[in-house]
Amino acid sequence: MSQFPTNIPVSVITGFLGSGKTTLLSALLKQEVITNTAVIINEFGEVGVDHNLIETTDENIVELQNGCICCTIQEDLKSTLLDLIKKLKIKTIPYFDRVVIETTGLADPVPIIHTLMTSLDLHRIYSIDGIITLVDAVNAENTYNNHKEAIKQTALADKIILSKTDLSESSNINLVKNRIKKINPKANIIESNKKNLPLTELIGLNHYDPLNNSWDSRKWLAIEKYNETNNKNTHHNHNHEHEHHDINRHGDNIESFSLVTNEQISMTTLNFFIELLSSQMGSKLLRLKGIINIKGKDGPAIIHGVQHIFHPVEWLKWPDEDKSTRMVFITRDIKKSVIEEFFKIIG
Repeated sequence: MSQFPTNIPVSVITGFLGSGKTTLLSALLKQEVITNTAVIINEFGEVGVDHNLIETTDENIVELQNGCICCTIQEDLKSTLLDLIKKLKIKTIPYFDRVVIETTGLADPVPIIHTLMTSLDLHRIYSIDGIITLVDAVNAENTYNNHKEAIKQTALADKIILSKTDLSESSNINLVKNRIKKINPKANIIESNKKNLPLTELIGLNHYDPLNNSWDSRKWLAIEKYNETNNKNTHHNHNHEHEHHDINRHGDNIESFSLVTNEQISMTTLNFFIELLSSQMGSKLLRLKGIINIKGKDGPAIIHGVQHIFHPVEWLKWPDEDKSTRMVFITRDIKKSVIEEFFKIIG
């Protein structure tokens, strides 16, 4: 076993108040499946760590008998993550090679993602594994209608845990699942209740890790899932081939769509396009993911943006024979036609 891990995957568990995050995390902490995991929470008392599981403790770190540790956030997330590495180096805490972060019920997951994307110190050690969002099947419709944070948590998710399904009618569960799919077509939805907690679904997403040989760029983009959400595909006669999937739902003002072109793009143009999106769209560009065919390069560039922050460009070998440029957008209060106009500049 390596004494100092690199590229440690970080999973973020989020969800609105009462969605069941604490119940899920408390159960997770009792499982062997999270051996060598550091779990970052706000307060130990919130998750009710079983004292029978505790091996040793200090002011902000609890070591559990199953080999994982719990850590409360000190100052901010960056300092907490760096402090864990410092303690790992001097062997004052057990070895870990995975991190799970639980947000508060009102938390926007974006600052966490931005911290992981923008800090060079963290970049050398950690990578984003994915976002898991819990949605309360009983109260989801009311929560979505009254709290924009809940919609955002769902829009950014890589996986949805639909909790309390044992307390909700099947007709209501289907309505909630349909609304989730319209907010975020790509996310997998896992039904859950207290007797059936999907504990193994929280780790090992491998969602954004282009440097990992097993990383699947097609699965990451999941354009096919965006296609499934809308039967209407519009193809224009100009040089771009665009696939549009316009879904305006329940006043959520979230739109999910993909843009595709077979033309190669210069790196200068791509940088200009990203700067234009960042400056003009800001927080309304919830997420952008893309595989870009760059002129003069043997493999595609991978771009990943959350609001106005973009992950440094990564380079891949082409995963298959399809060498088109493919981008997937999730936006709020921005029509696809606006992004289309920006997209024309890379033609």
